[in-house]
Amino acid sequence: MPHLIRSSLWLSFFGAILLAWWIMYVMAMDMDLDLLGRPGPMGQAMADMDPRMPMDMPMARFGPLFTMWAIMMAAMMLPTMVPTLTTYERLMVSADGTRAGWLGVLLGYFLVWVCFAAVIAGLQLALLFGGVVNMLGIAPIWLSSILLIAVGAFQFTRAKEVCHGVCHAPMTYFLGHWKTGFGGGLRMGLVMGAFCVGCCWGFMVLGFVGGVMSLLWMGLATLLMVFEKLPDIGHRVIKPTGVALIAGGIGLAFI
Repeated sequence: MPHLIRSSLWLSFFGAILLAWWIMYVMAMDMDLDLLGRPGPMGQAMADMDPRMPMDMPMARFGPLFTMWAIMMAAMMLPTMVPTLTTYERLMVSADGTRAGWLGVLLGYFLVWVCFAAVIAGLQLALLFGGVVNMLGIAPIWLSSILLIAVGAFQFTRAKEVCHGVCHAPMTYFLGHWKTGFGGGLRMGLVMGAFCVGCCWGFMVLGFVGGVMSLLWMGLATLLMVFEKLPDIGHRVIKPTGVALIAGGIGLAFI
């Protein structure tokens, strides 16, 4: 029975990830975007719309934008949780962990990213009505360049190092802050989720560079965040990623 419960939970976890990616793909196709986030004729017409026009435009309302970002958080951030959840499983016997605690860690982590989804949806609305980004969330070249350089520079900061330390070594965090039961798992998940937001917020903001509905950006960002959390190589990819982002931002500025 325990083995069946474990298998069911993991299958549900990966099923949720696949479902989130499928929903994002369907949304991109409905908006006439290709896999790179480039709009077709209908998508371009949507991008050129004025958000103040007297017609229903979901991408100019908080509810649909928040829902989109929340689903995007599931698609992009849940895969990065695999090392954390497998680490918790290793402690289930030796540290009195439970499946309820495992679910608590997962829920706490995701709740923090849902809160971040609300923040970034509000940011997108502010940029949209301020005339900075278009309806597809694509920023002008000057802002894209600034974002790339800023996120690249963040890779070299102490804040990145501290937050990444928790994400990269969940065992260390668990051993120092262990709480049992669902409530304990939820508390640990909330704290770890907060550190994860501190570590990875920049990759989310970079959605405005290529368009927040770009599946290419989503895939690359997810891959980078997964690599950053891998035990053996995670700490080795942070600064090279920062260099690449800064170089990309500088190069974009001269286009």
